[in-house]
Parts: sequence; structure tokens; C-alpha cells
Amino acid sequence: MSKIALVDDDRNILTSVAMTLEAEGFEVETYNDGQQALDAFNRKLPDMAVLDIKMPRMDGMDLLQRLRQKTSMPVIFLTSKDDEIDEVLGLRMGADDYVKKPFSQRLLVERIRALLRRQDAVAGDEVGDTEETKIMERGELRMDPLRHSVSWKGQEVSLTVTEFLLLQALAQRPGFVKSRDQLMDVAYDDQVYVDDRTIDSHIKRLRKKMRTVDSEFSAIETLYGIGYRYNEE
Repeated sequence: MSKIALVDDDRNILTSVAMTLEAEGFEVETYNDGQQALDAFNRKLPDMAVLDIKMPRMDGMDLLQRLRQKTSMPVIFLTSKDDEIDEVLGLRMGADDYVKKPFSQRLLVERIRALLRRQDAVAGDEVGDTEETKIMERGELRMDPLRHSVSWKGQEVSLTVTEFLLLQALAQRPGFVKSRDQLMDVAYDDQVYVDDRTIDSHIKRLRKKMRTVDSEFSAIETLYGIGYRYNEE
């Protein structure tokens, strides 16, 4: 049973969403603000967190920043309606997905299940000798899907589930272009729609992380209006 943490200062949202998720078979923990959630996460991490952005004491952005210092646990942001700045900033900081308020609880459940399935796939629950589970080496890049580990020039790089899947899809065929639609299919289930901006934000975050261990990292090339390509270095 997966444990989901809900963090929101709106008690009505906490109560109604928790009831829905529990009815779907999840174990749910609820928190009224980011600091309360962080204190609990420091003791034991859930399998996934759903975070509101605007909260007292510690908002969702600050909480995500703290979390990304120690875990690649999947995170979904709840954003205000039409607040594109929050969405883009959240994705660039390392959120895996976002859902706009007011939202359909069924949509949220689908997004949670999709992320958990992707996490299971990366973790290698269905172990087999496939392109998705074999250790992959491309020049200075080494990826181990079964351990969800990535290294560049021998240095470990911590990636979220979404970032890992995007890098894996690009690096599997160096020199070949992947369109944004193809990358969406890799990172998201068919029933979950995301726009081009979401993929672009994940790629920017991925590049930034790789450049923390190598300031000259340039293996991921943007082909404007077409997509992205991995060039083996």
C-alpha cells in the first residue's frame, strides 16, 4: 500500500482528497503547512507528496527545495488557477507534475497512479533483460534503472523519476531526435495530458543538475521547433 502525503492549508481539501485516496486503497497522511510536513518527512518519507504552493510557515516551493536536497521522491504540485509562473517554477525546482485548482479528484488520482507506475518501472519491479532495465553507458554517462542511479564522469547525479525517464529515452539512441510528443509518451501515461512547456521545464532542470557535476555538460541538444537529441560525448 503506497503512502501519500497531502500538504495543504485548506482543511476541506485535505479531508475530501484524503477520503478519496483512502477509498482507492492508499494510505494517507495530511499536514496543514510545509513545516509540519517537513518535520514528519525528516522522520520517515512517504512514497509520494502532493503539495499546495501557497501555505503559511513554509510554502510548497520551500518544502520542495528542502526535499530535493535529500530525496527524488515523486512530488505533485497543486497550483492556483491560471498561475503559470507557479507551474513553471515548480517544475524547474524538481516537481514531477502539477494539477490546477479547482481540480477533479479523479484526475488527481490518475496522476498519482501514473507517477507511482513510472517510479515502479524505474525501480525495476518487473526485472527483465530489456533496454529499460539494463545498465546503459553512453560516453561519460552511466544509468542503472534497477537502482535509479545516474552518474556523469563518475559523479552521482540525483534525478527525479520524470528526469530519469527523459534522459533514458534520449540517451538510448544517441544522435536521434525525440519530439516533445514522444517524450511526453515516455514520461506520462496516455490519459494524462501535459503541454510542451512541461517537457521543456523538465529538460532545463535535467541540464541544470548535470551541470552541477560538469559545468560544460552539453550532451542534450535542443532542436528548436522539433525536439531534443542526445549527443554522445
